[in-house]
Parts: sequence; structure tokens; C-alpha cells
Amino acid sequence: MSLHPRHRSRLILDGPDRAFARSYFKAIGFKDEDLAKPLIGVAHCWIGVTPCNFNHRQLAERVKEGVRAAGGTPIEYNTIAVTDGIAMGTEGMKASLVSREVIADSIEVVARGHLFDAVVAISGCDKTIPGTVMALIRLGLPSVMLYSGSILYGEYRGRRLTIQDVFEAVGAFNARKISAEELRAIEDNACPGVGACGGQFTANTMATAFEMLGISPMGLNGVPAPDQKKEEAAFECGRLVMELLRKGVTPAQIVTRKALQNAIAGVVATGGSTNAVLHLLAIAWEAGVKLTLDDFDRISAKTPLLADLKPWGRFTAPEMYRAGGMAVVAKRLLEAGLLSPDEMTVTGRTIGEEARLAREAPGQEVIRPLKRPLKATGGLVILRGNLAPEGCVAKVAGHERMTHRGPARVFEREEDAFAAVKAGKIKAGDVIVIRYEGPKGGPGMREMLAVTGALHGAGLGESVALLTDGRFSGATHGLMVGHVAPEAANKGPIAALRNGDTIVLDIARRRLDVELTAAEIKKRLARWKPPAPRYRSGVMAKYARLVSSASEGAITG
Repeated sequence: MSLHPRHRSRLILDGPDRAFARSYFKAIGFKDEDLAKPLIGVAHCWIGVTPCNFNHRQLAERVKEGVRAAGGTPIEYNTIAVTDGIAMGTEGMKASLVSREVIADSIEVVARGHLFDAVVAISGCDKTIPGTVMALIRLGLPSVMLYSGSILYGEYRGRRLTIQDVFEAVGAFNARKISAEELRAIEDNACPGVGACGGQFTANTMATAFEMLGISPMGLNGVPAPDQKKEEAAFECGRLVMELLRKGVTPAQIVTRKALQNAIAGVVATGGSTNAVLHLLAIAWEAGVKLTLDDFDRISAKTPLLADLKPWGRFTAPEMYRAGGMAVVAKRLLEAGLLSPDEMTVTGRTIGEEARLAREAPGQEVIRPLKRPLKATGGLVILRGNLAPEGCVAKVAGHERMTHRGPARVFEREEDAFAAVKAGKIKAGDVIVIRYEGPKGGPGMREMLAVTGALHGAGLGESVALLTDGRFSGATHGLMVGHVAPEAANKGPIAALRNGDTIVLDIARRRLDVELTAAEIKKRLARWKPPAPRYRSGVMAKYARLVSSASEGAITG
């Protein structure tokens, strides 16, 4: 499909009737020759509160240089971000998932309002990555997403650190296992500079998934944030979007069902975050592609776990990049017959061609060979049962515990669960239940890293289970079950639980159940009354009214 290079911008700029529009552009330095070229939006998520997105302005300059070199006129604009690593464990965390929709909406609105011909979007921390891609799909313009890169690992006493270690150090300190001085030393050394969280947490999970999806150029997302090659990657994305514009390639030709299945395979092969389920379902919905929870379970069941990455493994994202990056994972999946090789990517090459171009570092240990995987199956499973009739998500990478039976310890919000862990009130064998933290009930579906980190720091990570209608950070590990649907605020069975009820998790059977009869659950829910809305106005209230179930991606469209 061919597009006029100025298929949209000429409508807003050309002819005597558009003199006033040109006048505004000229007021800020644009010349007639600039306005005669395609207008390319360069959207980014710079915010002065986090290392994750702190290099976006710098990268935007290089994207703009690439656009100009290829014959376009770049126009920079920015959107927002909410930083999970700062907001975690507070009321502020409820804004995190909400920000995904705001990011998508704002990028879309600016591009629609000014009739840009194409868009490059720069993402960084967790929700900015799917948010940018959701906007690109909606716009249907030639477009590229570039992830601004992972932080390098920190070091303390010869130990390599990520932000995960700080969360777990808090738990260890509260359990009197480390001193205040050691906690401060870990805090001071875990995050050495710019970039998003360094393990295969949600940011790197989504960045690698979108290389597999084809909406980001293979290999460029993986370049760490402080690496000089990141600026070269940004320049290349500016040049590349002009090539896509000339060829008329849009996200509709890239984001297909098979491409989404490739992305899922990449997630489960690398032990990626449970948040990938939520975000890829949302991407599929935006693209009009049918995708369900069962697709994740089916693909995970046949895909080997290949990448030895934190939070449960040994290595960080920059080390995976040096090993050869996601192209090596793609090559392994291609060799195993688990990759649909003919799906197009923004480079103009198919994902199969990208896989065949992989360059694996000699002797690397991060990405296992097919004949020696970490596990024969992938890192995610979908459970159902009388507690989750619409499904829920568990990450099984990095631990062998496949069953748990224990008494429920029920909490109505995350802060109360954290306080119980801190006070030593959680015992081995317990099943922590945190409810009314779902998309509607939170609202905003908070992540529970403060609680899970505290559990591991206290030495309870392998002896308790946790289930919630909220979410988990990609840094979470252990037997943790999230996205329980229907959520408590929608009268899901999780709302019927009481302290002491016996809960059974059985990963092999894909079950999450409470040992209650259907009649007893029905009887309890008949007495259930919805809690008062936490917010009655503003963005949070609007989100709670509009948001769908986590089993559908928690979308608001």
C-alpha cells in the first residue's frame, strides 16, 4: 500500500486557506521548506522524577536528526509517566495502570489534532511501553516504538544489584536480618544511573516482547540506556520511520495474531512479567485481533524457558544484550518451530530473517541452548477454578513449588498486608489474599512488590502463597497469583473469602480453588455489598467507571 508522504499534513498546511496554520508554525522557527516535507511526530515520556525516562529528551534529539536526514520535519511532543518504583506500596501506585490509558490517549490526541504523517514514540518505564504502542495502533500511521533502555546493574560487596534487591532488603531489615547501614548501602548502590529496571521485570519484558512483535526494530530496544549506541538507535528509528512512510507500512500490517503469538513466546521464553498478559491483551484489542488468556497458557506450555534472568535468575538485561539479545531468543524459537517466521517487522525484514541474523556472543551463559533449557515449559500459567472463573495469572519461572494448600489471611488493601508481614503476623503455609485492588476496585490494579519483596526479605517467599485481584511487579517471584477475575469489586468469588478458608493452588491442574461448596460461595455473595467508591470524581473515578476486567486487558475503550 502506497501513501502520499504528506497524506495528512498537506490537509492542515497547504493552500491559501491554511495560511493561519502556517503562521503558527513560522512563529516558532519553521520555514516554508520545513512545512513542505512530511510532519513526523516524535513523542516521548520524559519526566523529571525517574531514571527510567530521564534520557528521552536526548534520544528525541537524535530521532529528529534521523527524520531530517531522511527528508522529514520532526515535531517533538511529550506525555506523562508514573514511576512504579517510587509509587509502589502507596496510594500513588493506583495511578500507574491508569497512566497507560492517559499515555495512549495523549499521544493519539496530539497526532490526530495536528495531522502528523507518521510517529516515532520513545518509551521507558513500565506503562509507557504498552501505552505508546496502543496509541500507534489507534493512529494507524507509519510508526516505530523505541524503548529508551535498561539501567546497568549496581554493585555492593561483589553482588550485582537491581531495584528488586532494595525491596527485598526492606523486608530483611524489618525482619532484623540486616542492619540499617546495610539497607542504606543497598539503597545507595542499586541504581547507578539512567534507565529502566534492570531485570526481566515489566519494562524489559515489554521491550523485548515488542521486538518480537515487530513494532520495534530487533536489537535496538535492548541497547542499555547509558550505552552510546542508544543514540545511534534513536537516529536509526528516525530514518526508519521515513522509510515506512514511503512504503506505506502501518501497524495493521505488523500487529497480527501470529505476531502477537510470537511476542507471547518471547515473554514466556525469557521468564517475563505477568503484566505482559494484561498489556498484550490490550494491544490485541486495539488491533482488532482475537487474543485470550488461553493463548498465553497454550503457548507457554510448549515453549522452553531459555533466558536466565532476574528476578529469579542470575543475569540482568544489559548482560542479555551483550549475549546477543532477543534475536538469539528468536533464533532458538525459530529452530524449535515455535516462531511464525513470516511476520513483518518495522525494519522491512520478517521476524524470521531477523532471527537468522542473530549474533550470539561466544561462551555466553544468559540464553540457554534448546537442548539445555532452564525448564521445558515457559514462565507463565493461567489458572481457573471456583475462585477465578474468568482466570488469573501466575509466574512459575524460577521456582519448583507447584502446589500449595493453606489458610486464607484476607486483607482489603495492600497496606494492611504489608503491615502484617512487617509485624511478623504471617506464618509459613498461609495464603495471603489482597482484594479490592483490581482495575475497578483499586481503582488502578496496584502492583504488590512492597508485600512480595517484604515476604522474601523475611524468609517467607517460598513458604507462603499470595493471591490478589491486583497485579504483581515483574520483579516479583515466588508462588504469587494475580489478576484474579472477576475482581472483588465486581462481586467475584474472591469477595466471599474469609480468614481461615482453605485455599488450594494446583499449577499442574491449572486450578485456584477455595474448599467451599458452590452453595456456600453463592450464599456469602448474596450478602455482599459493594464498597463505597474510593474516588468520586477525576481521572480515577472515570477509570473505575470505564475499565474492563483484567481478563480482557483492563482496557477503557
